[in-house]
Amino acid sequence: MIHTMRWFGPNDPVSLMDIRQAGCIGIVSALHQIPVGEVWSSEAIEERKQIIEEGNDHYTPLNWLVVESLPVHEDIKKGLPSRDLYIENYKASLRNLAKSGIYTVCYNFMPVLDWSRTSLNYTFPQGHKTLRFVWEDFALFDMYILKRPGAAEDYEPEIRESALAKFQNMSQAEISELTNTVLLGLPGSEEAFELTNFQDLLNAYAHIGDKELRDHLYYFISQIAPVADELGIKLCIHPDDPPRSLLGLPRVVSTESDLEQLLQASNYRANGITFCTGSLGVREDNDLPGMVERFGDRIHFVHLRTTKRETGLPNGHAKNFHEAPHLDGDVDMYAVVKAFLEEEKRRASRGYSDSNLPMRPDHGFQMLDDLQKRTYPGYSAIGRLKALAELRGLEIAISRAQEN
Repeated sequence: MIHTMRWFGPNDPVSLMDIRQAGCIGIVSALHQIPVGEVWSSEAIEERKQIIEEGNDHYTPLNWLVVESLPVHEDIKKGLPSRDLYIENYKASLRNLAKSGIYTVCYNFMPVLDWSRTSLNYTFPQGHKTLRFVWEDFALFDMYILKRPGAAEDYEPEIRESALAKFQNMSQAEISELTNTVLLGLPGSEEAFELTNFQDLLNAYAHIGDKELRDHLYYFISQIAPVADELGIKLCIHPDDPPRSLLGLPRVVSTESDLEQLLQASNYRANGITFCTGSLGVREDNDLPGMVERFGDRIHFVHLRTTKRETGLPNGHAKNFHEAPHLDGDVDMYAVVKAFLEEEKRRASRGYSDSNLPMRPDHGFQMLDDLQKRTYPGYSAIGRLKALAELRGLEIAISRAQEN
């Protein structure tokens, strides 16, 4: 696999030299400063590319290999008449990326919110910190802070009761912290949602259910995939995080069946997957090694992380989870990495130019010196360095075993 790390641009507290010293050769980045829906100009793309490659004459080269993400405008997700304009803008951005030699583009189709957590500072007994999602806390926000109409119907009776009791004993500071965590914007963005108008954003989806959102996604990919295929670009959708409905909004990229339907909706190899083991691994019913084997030809980008499910509810599904050590969570990382190395061998035997998959270690712990620094949640330097070291060791061990 090609080892990469995400870099949020010149304002990222983790430098390109930090990433180079971690042993990466690829950069995953995006133009977060450009409003969603606007065209990424060739000039803006080249400017970012030159910044990434600036030290290549003197040090181990770094190259911008993956865009994460080229965001999809909400009008496309809602299926509004204006979506065709934004789709044309998306195509223009893809053409400009191809001109600059960038051929892997990650995106997601989650309505309103991107990834969702209820704590950014969950502390392990060892003292390092990580991200956590607690169903009770999310219910508390939804029912008693946001006060979304009909929210109570989405939660179990015991969760409604415990969330109310907890809310009644929270300080204003605790309420503000939970609110700010839930309303975080896209990773790397300088903006977050405001509680005052957040319900209006949800109301815009009042008549959009599971079927409608799927139809809008399939329309989008049917328009985009042929262009991407012509350009040699590989599109790779990121799974929902968490992989379930939140705030009454449908989510349609959570299961193996969801991915299979999407791939069938536009039968171009360019219509592919970002295989995020953390997002997909939250669900017990996702067979990750099997999915790698079944979808291997359409996986274009890999996120390796794992979560730990905490609490089982009466319906049998754990809804509380935290980011776990990369080799010690609910994801069988050995089996997953082994499946990816076998997929790379299959690609090489078929003469694929993209036989090696770009991979980044995702959601590292905040630990050691980084506990005193400002970092993007989940994207501190030392935590990801630790994760990459563990994953690299696992990868080498599996590769050596396969040779014998």
